[in-house]
Amino acid sequence: MLNLPNSITISRIILVIVYTIALAWDGSVSPHINEVTGHWFQPISTTACIALWAFVVAAITDFFDGYLARKYNLVTNFGKLIDPLADKILVSAAFIYLTAAGICPFWAAILIIFREFLVTGLRQLAVAQGVVIAADKLGKWKTAAQLAYCIACMTQLAYGGNLMEPLRSLSIGETGMWFREITLWLSIILTLWSGANYCYHSRHLLHG
Repeated sequence: MLNLPNSITISRIILVIVYTIALAWDGSVSPHINEVTGHWFQPISTTACIALWAFVVAAITDFFDGYLARKYNLVTNFGKLIDPLADKILVSAAFIYLTAAGICPFWAAILIIFREFLVTGLRQLAVAQGVVIAADKLGKWKTAAQLAYCIACMTQLAYGGNLMEPLRSLSIGETGMWFREITLWLSIILTLWSGANYCYHSRHLLHG
């Protein structure tokens, strides 16, 4: 049954399509990441701005679908499977693009995407044995850190140095860069930790 939480989850996948089309429409945004033009909230790339807000809305839906499912007792096996899958599609799409744009280190993107494939494989193995593995709290924190990093990078792509102008007057113009570095390393740490945690607690599945 396609209830409200599951519908919100599917909308997140649709927003990934919007995100991808927007960035594919103009692949030349990355060279302008440090450009400053006009008003401080003026986008330097319309397509990157569309992609950014599609990504932000998609990230927000990640909170609401789980919240509504738990609050109104609408948790389903379909939701347990599609919710983490939608997260993986969203995060993978962002990291692939950010790597191609030369913003995210390629090894970090490979590590993060590898973990997502690994956990997806474990879930498929569990389903074959009649078990559903839902996302745990550690995995949710991992996703939150990844989304924060991707949003910070996409904000730079959409608005360049414009958003940093008010901060430069306070002598903290590098805040955006520091935030990106912190969330990237936090994402990597939580990716390794949560991946190892899933493997440990799913080890019995390998024995059938």
